[in-house]
Amino acid sequence: METDEGSRRVLPFQLQFDKPLASQVKMAEWNPEKDLLAMVTEDSKVVLHRFNWQRLWTISPGKCITSLCWRPDGKVVVLGLEDGTVSLHDVEQNGKLLRSLKSHAAAVVCLNWEEDAQVNRDTSGNPLAFEDRTTRFFPPAPRVPRMPRLVPGETGLTEDGQDSFVELSNSSKQCFNILCSGDKDGVLCFSIFGVFPIGNVNIHECDIPTTTKDRNIVGRLLNASIRKVVLSKDLCHLMVACSGELVEDIVESRGGQMVGDSIHGFHCLVLDTSIFQKSENELHQVAQQASNIEDLLHVIRTSLSVMNKQWADAMNIFHEKFDLLSNLINDHGLDSSPQEEFLSLLGGARTSQAVHQFLLSSLGEVGMKRVSKVVCGAGKELQLVVLNHLQPAVEIIGFRMGELRGLSRWRSRYLGIGLDETLVDNAVEKAGMLLVQVERFIRVLSSVLQQFANFFSWLLKCIKQLMSEPSDQLLTYNSELVVVFLKFLYDQDPVMQLLDLPEADEEIDIDSETMQRVRELVQYGGFGDSEYLQRTLVEEFQQMENSFKEAAQMPFSTISKKILCKNLLPLFPLTSVSASTRYIPISLSFYEDASEFASSNQTHEVGFTDYISFQIPDESFLDVTNCIAVVRGFMNDLSNVKQGRSLEGILLCVPPGYYCVDLALYKEHQIVMLLNKMNDTRENLGDAWMMILQADDLPFVHISGTTWENNWELYQLKDSILHLEMENEKIRSIPHAVVPPLSVSASRGVACVLAARKRALVYILDEDEDEISDSE
Repeated sequence: METDEGSRRVLPFQLQFDKPLASQVKMAEWNPEKDLLAMVTEDSKVVLHRFNWQRLWTISPGKCITSLCWRPDGKVVVLGLEDGTVSLHDVEQNGKLLRSLKSHAAAVVCLNWEEDAQVNRDTSGNPLAFEDRTTRFFPPAPRVPRMPRLVPGETGLTEDGQDSFVELSNSSKQCFNILCSGDKDGVLCFSIFGVFPIGNVNIHECDIPTTTKDRNIVGRLLNASIRKVVLSKDLCHLMVACSGELVEDIVESRGGQMVGDSIHGFHCLVLDTSIFQKSENELHQVAQQASNIEDLLHVIRTSLSVMNKQWADAMNIFHEKFDLLSNLINDHGLDSSPQEEFLSLLGGARTSQAVHQFLLSSLGEVGMKRVSKVVCGAGKELQLVVLNHLQPAVEIIGFRMGELRGLSRWRSRYLGIGLDETLVDNAVEKAGMLLVQVERFIRVLSSVLQQFANFFSWLLKCIKQLMSEPSDQLLTYNSELVVVFLKFLYDQDPVMQLLDLPEADEEIDIDSETMQRVRELVQYGGFGDSEYLQRTLVEEFQQMENSFKEAAQMPFSTISKKILCKNLLPLFPLTSVSASTRYIPISLSFYEDASEFASSNQTHEVGFTDYISFQIPDESFLDVTNCIAVVRGFMNDLSNVKQGRSLEGILLCVPPGYYCVDLALYKEHQIVMLLNKMNDTRENLGDAWMMILQADDLPFVHISGTTWENNWELYQLKDSILHLEMENEKIRSIPHAVVPPLSVSASRGVACVLAARKRALVYILDEDEDEISDSE
């Protein structure tokens, strides 16, 4: 590779910069649309850098981060956490948490978010093309109110720019996309737009097909752990790299079952996810409506929480002041209640010493005005929350539920994805009930506020008179309303009753005449559930939310059953459990391919070819050491075998004295590898090398299809290993020992290499750099 001393040579991969890191990085991914790099450090912080290494923000979820990926438009970064949570963070809002989904029971170890590659096709003539009609009839969806502060008077309920999720989700939903997540226990979860769960698969329960001459065989994976997943560009297939024990289930003709031999190793599965493409328009419309309903449910849930806290804080201040009167009554030895004392005062009877002391000393004019301001102010804020957040959200939910009901009645198209008309009808009715409860709450709140204001006006006038001060400028009061307040509201709280969950078997009392009218309305098309007036607003919301989740669960269950295992390729055996937990460099990808290989594949209409590239551990095969395997065409292996074609593969032997640290598949069918020198000690770390290979130029060899008799197909290639030579490849020296991961951006043409001594080196892969070679 070196030329004569002093002569010029071309070094591939221009070094953009070499920067120190505060801590070691364990994950890194380039933004697919922008020059941004997201990195996860060993202490589970997410750091976002520009290409020029300007740090934009750092966030810490407070839990161990186990996986990382980007939304296809590059506006959202997704984190998989050790507790099974998948969280979405806004890139432009300093990593603000947008949504958190608890989809898994184990650590989320891999993520892949893919958008339909055919999404840009013209849909103007497609009667099923999605159209969101909500904007025709309603203003923009309400924002989520924020929790007020404890300081009286500081109760602003909106925050400009706080709810960027609406804009981000709407931009995402213009294109159909699927987020796939896999956990260490072998469970795969799928969600449309990253927010609407649409299915899951446990690979332990998948029937793995195979073909033999005289036996009907399926296989199962036991103790499987997922390592990497990737959806095809047309969303029709999912490749899953996993470790586990492959067991043969031999089904005999007599109907009995016996378990055959088992092999423990690293495997690649192909799952048939064609339901996502076949029903894309139907799923798009259902997911659009359902995910927007989810957003609005969050608005309602937060609104109720804000209102509950607002009113509870106000009532605490009210009772804190007025409970002093009860204490004074007891101190003076009176046998009466605060209500009776106030009624005596209202009726013109002699004022007791306890009431006189309470009004002039304990409460006073200043205290009275403060309590009035807090209670009436809280009531007005509740009205604003209802009018600006709660009521609009419920109205839009009712409309979107109606849209789902209309879709559910098109059984020929929507029954196939599990949209059940009966369940949706029930959710529509619950949405209508909730709207009635909101109207009821508005009336109750207005009535309570009016009576509180009247009571406070009367008390303030009484205080003025007791202090012999003029009270002509004060608001007039209604004596009858004061009586009603003292009898029904002084020690009761109908507002909180509607905002809080009741105790067991506790119901709101409704007079029999009203209940009879409600039951009669059922006969004229009213709600089938005539007991809703006995429930609180919170109870009604919970019922509506549960009915919606029940309706949304049907598509989830239906789609899950239609995601089946299509094929399995055993890659290499693992000798021990510890070997299965070790980091193994592997990369999965789909490329749009116009080559002879892709064009000859009649079943692969969209022209995508799958590539699998991975390192084979030395202990897997005795006569295959220090090798990288590259396999392509596995996705359509079964159909290709029927047509006389088979998948192709090749073994690449790393140059002597080096070993592969990490690898990544790169655009135009290229493979980027990081190589370290062997036998380097921690105290004396040597140089590393970055090598890039053109996969199309490799002499691939056809290998047989997947069968149980020949477990390790790649072992067939041991006699045709291609030995790589440093001087013949596109390669560059890196002045540090390197560590995984290698982060490569196919759209931006850059690679981030992480050094063992906490350094990050960024190389431009598509350009060469002229340098004077030296003797080093």
